[in-house]
Order: sequence, then C-alpha cells, then structure tokens
Amino acid sequence: MNSGFRYYEPFVGPFDPCPPIRVKSYNVPPQLFITFQPPDLPQYTPHEALRRGTLWPSLYDPYPQQPGSAGGTGGDGG
Repeated sequence: MNSGFRYYEPFVGPFDPCPPIRVKSYNVPPQLFITFQPPDLPQYTPHEALRRGTLWPSLYDPYPQQPGSAGGTGGDGG
C-alpha cells in the first residue's frame, strides 16, 4: 500500500520574515487508494474498531507522533 504522507519543498524567499520550513508534509487519506470494497476485506473486532475509528484495517491511518509532543494522543487509544 502507498505511504499516507507526501512531502514537498516550498519556495523560500530571501525576504521572508520567519524562519523557513524547508520540507512540508501532508496526509493523503487511505480511501483514495481503494477503488471499491473488495469482498472478504479483513475487519477489526467491534471493540477494536471503536478504538481505532474504522472497521477495516486497510483504512486505519493514524497520525504519527511528532518529536517533542506531549504523549498520549497518538491515535492508539493511549
């Protein structure tokens, strides 16, 4: 399956007042890579599906932990 994140390098002008961010990223939803619902797609248990926010593991795409962030909200039920 494709990676859920894309990266790009924005233009950095010589007179930008703020320190530049050299590489930016954005999240691509996993449902863009599934054209139709295949038969017998694996499913989470009901309890796990509620915890993760989706019934199907192929549609689960948590946000990654950012370096230096206060933990506990990484999408894993923490």
